[in-house]
Amino acid sequence: MYRLDRLSDTISHITSSIPYPDTQFQFASVTNGNVALLQIFKNQGWGIHANTPGDIYLALAAGFTPDRIVYSGSNLDRDEMRQVLAWGIHTINLDSLSQLELLGDIYSAEDAKPLLGLRLNFPALTGESRIGVHPDQFGQAIEIARQAGLTLDGIHFYRGTGTNATQAFTDAIDPILSIASQLPDWSYLDFGGGFGYPYHHDKAAFDWVEFGQILSEKLSKLDQKIQLTIEPGRAAIAESAVLLARVVSTKWQGQKQIIGVDTTVANLSVPSVHGGYREIVGWNNSDELFTTDVCGNTTYSRDYLGRNCQLPRLKIDDIISILDVGAYGYAMSSHFLHRPRPAEALLDNSHHRLIRGREDYSILLTGQIF
Repeated sequence: MYRLDRLSDTISHITSSIPYPDTQFQFASVTNGNVALLQIFKNQGWGIHANTPGDIYLALAAGFTPDRIVYSGSNLDRDEMRQVLAWGIHTINLDSLSQLELLGDIYSAEDAKPLLGLRLNFPALTGESRIGVHPDQFGQAIEIARQAGLTLDGIHFYRGTGTNATQAFTDAIDPILSIASQLPDWSYLDFGGGFGYPYHHDKAAFDWVEFGQILSEKLSKLDQKIQLTIEPGRAAIAESAVLLARVVSTKWQGQKQIIGVDTTVANLSVPSVHGGYREIVGWNNSDELFTTDVCGNTTYSRDYLGRNCQLPRLKIDDIISILDVGAYGYAMSSHFLHRPRPAEALLDNSHHRLIRGREDYSILLTGQIF
């Protein structure tokens, strides 16, 4: 279940935190591709940051025009690259010279001319990564683009997944500006994503106001006008959603409460990729709390939605809330052990509506031939 008020407040907070006048915000829809939610970002004036052609497809379905979509991905084949150009995507950031060569080979004067950028690979700033082009290769890239009748207009910087340390971003600003200035046709800076969210609510959170102020001041001092793109994903949507689960089983192992619920860890982000901790709260008013493991409805030995949580004594049919699941929740859910996926609903004050139907077992046969 998504709360419209929380999502809208977060969008407004991020937007107002960056005073630089030529800034566009693109929601990283890799974190959540529900079309009804994408339309909320559209209504708030944001665009879409797409990692894959599928992200673009969903954005177009949500009503975004191609000029409001930025593609920053990797490893497209020829047909996919042709499709991205056919959609008329306004800005394309590529992560290798070979992808740039492929685009140049396909691009023709009949295509809408995109703003073209390079995803940056510079270990001192980006860490070790398979993605991006090192500044030492910029000369080759400029020549490849020139031969295709294109220019390299921008740099895409990605700090890393889920970084909450504000200084990790602010310290990178000056080096990024220096690197970007090596492009003779530089006109935009895509400061990318990787902005974190504090799933442990008592831990450090990314400071959007501090980041926005420092970045805006530095850009304003440049001798040329640069368009700024910011691509929040989890930071924009994580807090807005909870996964509601019903208790279907209870037992005790010594002093520990073990509860089973009617959902599974397969409906949360993959713990090894995007972290396994989510705060869980019970909905009864008991003051006494017990150390509790919350277990999913599969036999997978690691199907824990929470371990060593402090929860009241629960009984069958009680409801618990698993917080902060808006990012990489449904987007990374799966049919692991052949459980259909849950419904999604949007809560607007006291009104709610379904924005994705609950699956039934027939979904498991989709596409099968027998």
